[in-house]
Amino acid sequence: MKRVVCIVEDERDLNELVCRYLEKDGYEVRSYLTFDDAMLHVKDKDVNLWILDIMLDNRSGYDLIDEIRHHSHEVPVIFMSARDKEFDRIIGLEKGSDDYITKPFSPKELVLRVNNIIRRVYKNDNTRLDVDGYELDELQRLVYGQGKPIDLSTKEFDLLLLFAKNRGKAFSREQILGLVWEQNYFGSDRVVDDTLRRLRKKMPNLSIQTMYGFGYRLG
Repeated sequence: MKRVVCIVEDERDLNELVCRYLEKDGYEVRSYLTFDDAMLHVKDKDVNLWILDIMLDNRSGYDLIDEIRHHSHEVPVIFMSARDKEFDRIIGLEKGSDDYITKPFSPKELVLRVNNIIRRVYKNDNTRLDVDGYELDELQRLVYGQGKPIDLSTKEFDLLLLFAKNRGKAFSREQILGLVWEQNYFGSDRVVDDTLRRLRKKMPNLSIQTMYGFGYRLG
């Protein structure tokens, strides 16, 4: 299942930008523009991470983390703020935040920080990925479609996992050979096309796109 990230940011454009980047990376994102909107959801049990702006409409992110921590001491929190002051960072850490990022920032950097925290905090969870309606259990190396297992070969699963973990990234056939078949493979790169053709047949809803003259990517 997808990890759930809540973002609380009253600047609408920034809020939407961060949401798009997180969704593109595979997260379920819940967006709130005000303190009061977010307060209605601090008790939600399925939230995996909060991203809080410090300066909100009528209250602060510091007030909000107090409410979040009242209900959960485990869920990670990232503060973001235009104020690059040491005491702001210290206050955030004292209140139990896991990270602090200063505006303006690259949305890609924020996504990387989110990924790092999610991996660290939930490293012992069953690692499942949701891709185009299919569920991948990386630990058990199983794939499900509509709750039913799909029989994949070792290389079919490895190829699927490569795309699932790098959604939107284009790979050439040579890159795929090196990452999935590794450097000791000697043979035609058509093996990539053949494996992908079988994968598409077994999982017809996969949005793996052919980039003519280059390779493939999961759209």
